[in-house]
Amino acid sequence: MSEYVIVFITTGSTEEAKQIAEVLINQRLAACVNIVPEILSIYHWQGKVENEVEAKMIIKTKSSLINQLTQKVKNMHSYDVCEVIVVPIISGNSDYLKWIDESVQNI
Repeated sequence: MSEYVIVFITTGSTEEAKQIAEVLINQRLAACVNIVPEILSIYHWQGKVENEVEAKMIIKTKSSLINQLTQKVKNMHSYDVCEVIVVPIISGNSDYLKWIDESVQNI
């Protein structure tokens, strides 16, 4: 996996996303969290099609922190099964990637 990753998480509200984001930043598990305050999600859940407004978190971090980040999110999240999707960053502005290095734990 790439050294740098983007993590996507949906939450039930913008407030929940902010609470999770603040912990991830304060514990240096993420360099940056963008929150899209309103997305419409349509999905299958427990035999029904759901149609809900959620918030989307877009997190920049390092692949070495994914296990810790995922566990922290699972402990804080209101959903029984929360989305934590990791996508590798294959290339980018070297200054930005260096900033990610400086902003997160060195593991």
